Amino acid sequence: MLFAQRCLSAFLVASLLFTGSIQAVQAAMIGTEQVATATISDKAAQDKAKIIEMLSREEVQTQLVKRGIDPQEAKSRVAALSDDEANQLASQLDKAPAGGGFIGAVVLVFLVLLLTDILGFTKIFPFTRSVR
Repeated sequence: MLFAQRCLSAFLVASLLFTGSIQAVQAAMIGTEQVATATISDKAAQDKAKIIEMLSREEVQTQLVKRGIDPQEAKSRVAALSDDEANQLASQLDKAPAGGGFIGAVVLVFLVLLLTDILGFTKIFPFTRSVR
């Protein structure tokens, strides 16, 4: 029992000695508007950076010059976009096809001709056999 009291009193003395080294931490509530504004501004900055990165590509700059647009002026206009406009333009860039327009059309025509050849309406490809 005496040993337990000595251990407990040593623990309490050590605890009291270390209480002076505890630093106070201050925390405050963050409002919803503040978080939403920070999130929206970060998203808008990312969208503008994505658009400017797209405009920095060599082939895009070549096409801009062909159409009579100064690439630096285009970048300054992107910087002047509002957050909503930048978000809308970045989402359109994400949804745009990556140059697959012509190849997609060729594949579609090939598949239609192949189907009509298999069904016996045409005889274009020698490697198909007609169902009829």
